[in-house]
Amino acid sequence: MQAFKLSEWQVVDLTQPLFPGMPIWPGDPEFNVEAWASHDADGYFVNRITIGEHSGTHWGTPNTFIAGARSAEQIPAEELVMPAAVIDIRDKTAENADYRLSVDDVTAWEAEWARVPDGSAVILLTGWQDKWDDADAYLGQDADGVMHWPGFGADAVEYLIAERGIVAIGTDTHGADPGNDEEFGASFAMYDADGMILEGLANLDKIPPLGATLVVGGWPIVGGSGSPARVLAFVPPPQSVATRTHIGLHLI
Repeated sequence: MQAFKLSEWQVVDLTQPLFPGMPIWPGDPEFNVEAWASHDADGYFVNRITIGEHSGTHWGTPNTFIAGARSAEQIPAEELVMPAAVIDIRDKTAENADYRLSVDDVTAWEAEWARVPDGSAVILLTGWQDKWDDADAYLGQDADGVMHWPGFGADAVEYLIAERGIVAIGTDTHGADPGNDEEFGASFAMYDADGMILEGLANLDKIPPLGATLVVGGWPIVGGSGSPARVLAFVPPPQSVATRTHIGLHLI
């Protein structure tokens, strides 16, 4: 197997910027920034922030929906590093904001690229990352308060867990399930499998379908259901991901 120096790898930030007025799940705490100390008055500068655990780019842990399940501080560091398989469904979501990833979508993607790697995070590129600066468009609430964005079908997640051994799912929307899904079947499937969910991701169009490695900078909040996160993707040199097979890669 070919080895590559770390300096040859590209680092892509998959994190959306945080700002007051950014998209927030209805009912969750608003994001606020308050000046706490200033250079003139205190000799240093620092803000106090208020934010919900599942706001901005964030990760969710199994205790989000399952009482007594693992919380944020119980996720070991090695589980915060994983290979990524990125499924681009923008052609589907452009016509259907409520689109659900199906098992057929997964097998079609594998036919084009390769089998989803064991132990990976399957990430949806829906195009919603481009709506981040417009909370109304990002959440897609209609007159009845129902939100509209695409997501995973529960059957697809169950298949990926049982047949491909994935450990996480992720998306560029505010939820792994479609916005109009009140059963949260995809989320329950992932949490039942003791995995994590990444939401509000950015720049997914800048990483390849296969070959990138994710590093999730989640906060170890004791008893927390996850946290805002800085998510980075490490992408090896182009020649190593140009083929349709998942190549074993090593840093030197």
